[in-house]
Amino acid sequence: MKEQAVDLAIVGCSALMQEESGLGFEDDVTIEVKEGRIAAIGPSCRKAGQEAERWIDGRGLYALPGFINAHTHVAMTLFRGAVEDVAVDSWFNDHVWPMEVNLEARDVWLGAMLGCAEMIESGVTTFVDHYFFADQVAAAVEASGLRANLGWTFLDDQGDTGLGRSIAFSEEWNGGAAGRITTSVAPHAPYTCSDRQLSLAASAAERLGVRVHIHAAEHLEQTEASVRERGMTPVQQLDRAGVLAAGALIAHGCGVVEDDLSLLEASRDRVAFAHCPKVYLKHGLAPLTPIRALLERGVAVGLGTDGAAGCNTLDVAESLRLMALTQKHEERDARWMPLNTALQLAGPGSAAAVGLDGLIGALAPGYRADIVLVDLSGSHCRPLHDPAAAIVYSMRASDVRTTIVDGSVLMEDRKLSTVSTQEILDEVRERLPRLLDTAHGRRMARYPLARTAEPREAG
Repeated sequence: MKEQAVDLAIVGCSALMQEESGLGFEDDVTIEVKEGRIAAIGPSCRKAGQEAERWIDGRGLYALPGFINAHTHVAMTLFRGAVEDVAVDSWFNDHVWPMEVNLEARDVWLGAMLGCAEMIESGVTTFVDHYFFADQVAAAVEASGLRANLGWTFLDDQGDTGLGRSIAFSEEWNGGAAGRITTSVAPHAPYTCSDRQLSLAASAAERLGVRVHIHAAEHLEQTEASVRERGMTPVQQLDRAGVLAAGALIAHGCGVVEDDLSLLEASRDRVAFAHCPKVYLKHGLAPLTPIRALLERGVAVGLGTDGAAGCNTLDVAESLRLMALTQKHEERDARWMPLNTALQLAGPGSAAAVGLDGLIGALAPGYRADIVLVDLSGSHCRPLHDPAAAIVYSMRASDVRTTIVDGSVLMEDRKLSTVSTQEILDEVRERLPRLLDTAHGRRMARYPLARTAEPREAG
């Protein structure tokens, strides 16, 4: 009897798969996709005669689970490179938050579509977004074919209107885009939202069966200021408001201190962190997210980029490389963050952090078919002694050849099929003068850190 055809077959690739000793590459593999899931994966000869609706020649390419961007603000592509070389408080107060006052719904859709195109081109198949006009980001996810967890940002200055909008969006869109969209309730941060709003957000998240996505303990000065002014760390504030109990994805956590770790360990089944190393380096923030301490306590850590206004790209492969390097430096231990740990964090670890473990982040039967094919033949990756080393330390976004989400091919051989970037950029150019105008003197909120040290002159 003839076997039932599959929707897609990727034939002859080398695939990153879970082995007894950890993640490793298996050569000459076929990946078969049926109804958006990986139906089978194994040696190419096993089912080489089976029919498929579509075939992709994977010979010479490396198949990876799609990258997961665990924290970003995708529409901030609009402000990429607009503000550089300023202290973090000035970056927010004098530049970015005054520009964000100018945002309209159409702006966010355009910025989100541009960011979706960039992520498809760099092998990102899932992103977790925290921004205004989240319905426009959802529309971009629908159109682009990506997978996303979305939250509509709110701040205390918006009163109950902002909170209600975030909750309503989370309820309406959870499960949207044929299941590719999940949602969060998205208070901005403990320093921009009241304890009452944090508690209400936590209660709503529990009721809806989603999590809270929030910035907290972004750097050590922020934690120290919270202790001085409130008598508790930001993590302790979240615990008191019920956010940890409800479940949370916490962006950054560079200011997590020893007193926080027992609280986080007690909530390890429902609390995770998103680590975005490039933006910490750009803003001169130290220390970094204590990944080793968090993992030792069973707390999931995912890998993100933050918004392109701060980190310039939405390239998770770049974040992966920076994480591996800076964590070795932070721990002063070249043996820490070995290749296998780095790849686990980028795949299954990030999937767990964003609440999608067992669904994405691995190439295995039953997982959603979110797959990227990478070409490691470039001179910057050769000679190829170890594909894992090439992926962590050498690959570029342009090495991604094909990007697949839910079994749908969004890019093949570097050709996008769901986004027309030129049309988007033409419209963005017309809107930029209005978006970048800060003469109105208004801003979204106030960032509390004020540095007193004067920068040293170069030379």
